[in-house]
Parts: sequence; C-alpha cells; structure tokens
Amino acid sequence: MADRSSPIRVGIVGYGHLGQFLVERIQREGQKVGLGLAFVWNRNAEKLRGSIPEELILNNLADFTQRGADVIVEVCHPQIVKEFGVRFLSQAQFLVGSPSALSDSQLDQELRQAAKHYGNTLYVPCGALWGGPDIQRLNDSGALKALSIRMSKHPSCFRLSGGLLSDWSEGEGRRVLFHGSVAELCPIAPNNVNTMAAASIAASTLGFKGVTGEIVSDTALADYHLVEVEVTGADGFSVKTVRKNPAKLGAVTGNATYNSFWSSLLVCRGHGGRVYLC
Repeated sequence: MADRSSPIRVGIVGYGHLGQFLVERIQREGQKVGLGLAFVWNRNAEKLRGSIPEELILNNLADFTQRGADVIVEVCHPQIVKEFGVRFLSQAQFLVGSPSALSDSQLDQELRQAAKHYGNTLYVPCGALWGGPDIQRLNDSGALKALSIRMSKHPSCFRLSGGLLSDWSEGEGRRVLFHGSVAELCPIAPNNVNTMAAASIAASTLGFKGVTGEIVSDTALADYHLVEVEVTGADGFSVKTVRKNPAKLGAVTGNATYNSFWSSLLVCRGHGGRVYLC
C-alpha cells in the first residue's frame, strides 16, 4: 500500500455510468483526498479514448499487475469478479462493485481465503443499503433472526435474465417479479440486487440463502427507486427502513448511490486480510 505521502493508486475496472463518475471525480478531487488513477479498463477500450489519457488505458485486463494499483475497483459485471477477483486480491485491496457475485458460495470462499492469504481487504460497498453496519453489528452479536429486502423500480431500470420482464407495458402498475432467497435472486438480476448482496454479507449468519429478497416492477416509480429493509432481532426487536433514491428512467443505479460509492472508496486504505463492509 502506498505511504501517506503518496497518493493511493486506483484501478477502475468498468466504464459505465458509475465507472465514469469515479474516474471523473478522482481526476477532479483525487489530489485533495490522496487518490490517483493507476489505470482504467473497459471491455470496449474505444469508449475510453478521448476521455482517458492514453497512458492510463489498460487494453488487456490481465496486464493489471503491471500498473501497480493499490486499490482495484470493479464496477462492471459479476463475471469479472469470478474471473479476476482472486488475482486482484493477490496484488491490491479490492472494492467489489458487484457483490452479487458472492452468492456463489465457492467464489465467496475463494475470495475470503485470498484476502486472508495475501493480507488484502475485500471491500463491499453499502451502495443503496441503509443501515448496513447496524445489520452487521446485530449479526455479530448473535441477535439477528431474519432480514428481508424489497427493491421496487420502474421496469426500465431492471436488467433481468431470461426475459423475465420483457412484456412490461406503460401503466401496468405494480408487479412482483421475484420473492425468495437472495441466493436464488442474484443470478436472475445480477446488476440490480447488489444492495441485497451487501446486506447478505453483513448478515453472514443468515447468508445469501437465509436473507429474503423481493424485486417489484412498478410503472408509477418514474422518478426514484424504493428500497425497503426489515430487520428482525431477538426478544421482539425489529427495524423497518424505507429509502427513496432519485433515479432517471432506465437507470440501474440511483443518484445517491454514486456518492455512497465514492464514500466507500475513500475507506479503502487497508483493513487486513478480511471482508469489510464500507
């Protein structure tokens, strides 16, 4: 890890809306907060040209080891976590923007073991999850009994496998698309349920199989995403939160989540070989 007199070198993997936001903010504010860019990779490298200095463009992701990144940030797809997660942790701290990938129990164990072996931290951003550290504290105390999360969005904001929502129409109203374990939901909606994945990691005693997730399509939600979390503890304890996150039509990520992710990145200064919710 870089010493305090040197900027922390950040590698950005993915250049969608969130990747662009992070790159632009590092370029604008990085020096002030002690961050600098090590590289930027995108599956289509042509998208980077004209926006990213040529020397920062990484054409082949397998060459990331040559760029000396202190922190690698994945903001593209769970498949990248599966293919490169262990290798990223062998070289740097790793902020996983697609924690839904960890619903694969084998991959989850491989990443945890790699973090421990190499002494680097696997950071999991809270994203749109409100109260993540509180859930984790309740979990660690042994008092967490149940956790359920409902995410409601305009149908244009979902990216689902199997054509699950291909038949939606304007004005149809509310439709429950899935209700069940987050473990079953993650492969269906890998880009939409990272909030639930973060919650499942915080609630490790329940895990992905024990946390209940529900996704709802609602054509009335043209201006925001809705995230409802219900936590049940021991002796009748319970908490319900409702989070309205402004979002444009078609946006997978709500507006407030961008700043939340930036805050998570600022935490990535090294917390030892473990999983760390931030």
